[in-house]
Amino acid sequence: LPGYGDSPSVEMVVTAQGRRTFLDHVLQELGMQRPVLVSPSMSGRFALPFLLAHGDRLAGFVPIAPVGTKDYTAEQYRGVQTPTLILYGDRDTRLAPQALQNLKHLPEHRVAVLPGAGHACYLDKPEDFHQALLGFLRQLK
Repeated sequence: LPGYGDSPSVEMVVTAQGRRTFLDHVLQELGMQRPVLVSPSMSGRFALPFLLAHGDRLAGFVPIAPVGTKDYTAEQYRGVQTPTLILYGDRDTRLAPQALQNLKHLPEHRVAVLPGAGHACYLDKPEDFHQALLGFLRQLK
């Protein structure tokens, strides 16, 4: 993501609106129509503003203990109708509970907890992660 790790900083991603616009440009450049947006950890700063503004353009949303969930209200989350799989590892005792507390206000959500997995649950338990993800994808319209 721009501005994280060793990637170059991009001025437009300083604000939530800028990050939403950046992600919108990426999806347009890739020619994606109604993708499922998978959002682990730091990518929540990009995915959540996009979800709240353009959730109708997504076929689904899969937040994996994303950051930034507390930046939005329960009312804002309740306005999103995007099918959502809230996914996290049960050993992520810091960020995952906070994210779940906020994301549970999304009306079209379900939760999958990966036993024995930490914050990067997709790395700790890849088979369980893919099984949960594929099960969710099969149920989408």
